[in-house]
Amino acid sequence: MMQTIELPIWLFALILLFATFTALTHLLLPSVRWFFRRRLEKAVARINRRLTRPINPFKLVKRYDMIQRLIYDPQVAQAISDHANINEIPENVAFEQARSYAREIVPGFSAFAYFGIGIRAARWLATALYNVHTGLQNDEYIRRIPSDATVVFVMNHRSNMDYVLVTYLAAQASALSYAVGEWARVWPLSRLIKSMGAYFVSHKSEGTLYRKVLARYVQMATHAGVTQAVFPEGGLTIDGKLKPLKMGFLSYILGNYDPNERDIFFVPVAINYDWVLEDRVLIAASQRGDRRFKAKISVIMTFTLTKLWEKLSGRFTKFGSAAVVFGEPMSLRAFEPQLQIEPLAIELEARIKDVMPLLPVPLLAKVILSVEGPILQERLVKASREMLPRDHSLLFKENEELFYSQMTEALSQMLSRGMISDNNDGVIVVDENRDLLQFYANSLDSSDRAKVIKV
Repeated sequence: MMQTIELPIWLFALILLFATFTALTHLLLPSVRWFFRRRLEKAVARINRRLTRPINPFKLVKRYDMIQRLIYDPQVAQAISDHANINEIPENVAFEQARSYAREIVPGFSAFAYFGIGIRAARWLATALYNVHTGLQNDEYIRRIPSDATVVFVMNHRSNMDYVLVTYLAAQASALSYAVGEWARVWPLSRLIKSMGAYFVSHKSEGTLYRKVLARYVQMATHAGVTQAVFPEGGLTIDGKLKPLKMGFLSYILGNYDPNERDIFFVPVAINYDWVLEDRVLIAASQRGDRRFKAKISVIMTFTLTKLWEKLSGRFTKFGSAAVVFGEPMSLRAFEPQLQIEPLAIELEARIKDVMPLLPVPLLAKVILSVEGPILQERLVKASREMLPRDHSLLFKENEELFYSQMTEALSQMLSRGMISDNNDGVIVVDENRDLLQFYANSLDSSDRAKVIKV
């Protein structure tokens, strides 16, 4: 028992390594995990106290556990079996395909990443670039929704800044779970986006198995009450108009909806800008008739560095206004007893159009394109004022000076961008940039009236 044993140094080091690893996994690490888990739970509890709709426990489930739950779901299991039979492949191969889809789709939500990094970054970026406006009833609409209902924000998609704006403006309501596309797969952006609760949706994969895995994840999240945000147009608008809503996401929700259980409230969200940062890229794609966005890195970097230098030198001016307006929430239970997808999509599209914000540049663009020949600035601003709906007039009646100030700033921006020119005869369209002017005017083509925005 007391004899001396000689060991090679490498063997002793290996034994020591295994002993240390065993001690860590069995003694220290569980305590450390418990310590950080408790801190996380306390942090989430503090966040939930200030949110209108607290973070759903579904979002806090470990990503690995959620993937396992998804791939062993009975409906997914049946889809795996069908996929194997149709394609004449072993079922274990089909199972691995489903697992890869689940890994691709399922996020790994981090409250720290969302509220500690995401919200702060969104607030800083949104307010640094734009004068941000919100609908007067945005907060009230969210408060009216029953606490046990699932909320789905249904938004038009004008810019990649949409994610930033809505995340920032919904920060006091809840943690949003976005459905994001191919652009977000680039590392390390993909890791950050997944940690903020977003899930990937591939527009290229049309396989039945993929769609079933995606549908079941959406249905699980919806059934659990997770607040979601979707862009049902299926991509950015390339001509400025609101595109007809695609029914894929809506079909996923309705496919497993039980009116006797948790209700679902759709919140229509309309977003508009005085300056869409990627407008020329979108217009170029529209002119080519495709959806390939050929943005040159050199152009993006030059633009970014120029604006950064302007910011540092105190000469930076914001890109005008950006507005996010919520429409009246729509209960799925109350909307359609037969739960048909097409009427639901049509109604949501109409509600988004109905609350589209009237911002200075789109409004001026619409007026300028509606007249023939030059128009004096004073007459242009007056015509824009007359075009405002009655509910907008109530706002600007008390802010007349602000209205004319915003219009003057918008005209200066349009002149500096070469959208219009101003001579002794008045304001006229610059022909080579007519498409740019039309892009902004198109955002209001379908808007019968616009909602009042906070200023």
